[in-house]
Amino acid sequence: MDLLTPESLGILFAVGLLAGFVDSIAGGGGLLTIPALLAAGLSPAEALATGKLQSSFGSLSATIKFVRRGEVHPASMRTMILCTFVGAGAGATLVQMLDPSFLRDVIPILLIGIALYLLLSPKAGDVDAHQRIGEHAFALSIGTGIGFYDGFFGPGTGTFFAIAFVSLLGYNLRKATAHTKVLNLTSNLASLLFFIAGGHVLWTVGLVMGVAQYIGAQAGAHMVIRNGARVVRPMLVVASIVITAKLVWTDEHNILRELFSAAAAWVA
Repeated sequence: MDLLTPESLGILFAVGLLAGFVDSIAGGGGLLTIPALLAAGLSPAEALATGKLQSSFGSLSATIKFVRRGEVHPASMRTMILCTFVGAGAGATLVQMLDPSFLRDVIPILLIGIALYLLLSPKAGDVDAHQRIGEHAFALSIGTGIGFYDGFFGPGTGTFFAIAFVSLLGYNLRKATAHTKVLNLTSNLASLLFFIAGGHVLWTVGLVMGVAQYIGAQAGAHMVIRNGARVVRPMLVVASIVITAKLVWTDEHNILRELFSAAAAWVA
């Protein structure tokens, strides 16, 4: 397939639009964009690299929306941002040396746990709750840990961040989603720098999808601001189940395992 034909770019634009909308609410947009990029004929390394470029636009768009509405103040998250950046950079570096496929068996369990937590705790995330750890401890553990995970493997990153903000810092789901996008943007940019250095970003495709991501994320962030937990909770549950199903269903031909194995071979 010729990636630069109007038809191909139009399809990828539509995928980016939907992915930006979904990802700004509950995460999981990569489950749409990465398969679409592979189906369009990109190599695994190109799909990963270009995916990080276009997803950065989506997380930037949502972050700007939340900041302008006063839902989040990045200046107060400096430690979290730094730890997330370092973690994501370390994860993107280590993916060249280790096989990330072992995470396939662990992540579905965590995601199902998230879905059950939200379903069985109907009030979770409706209002601010009790804070269990300090923000610096959160930055060092969650920021670094999930940042590393995003650079190393990826699926469900936004979901994990959101639930961590709710369960550990006591944020409501709207506030948690706003703060999640700041850290999502951080981990996306850290990973993107790694892939730019490798020269595998397809800029035209990434920028076209990036514009769509930006628009879709604006719409999704607006919905979060207006509806809060009423829209975020069911979206998180659905995202958790869909990501789990994707990881479990694609067993022998698991897309993510193929992507990161190819990426490891590329950077080796």
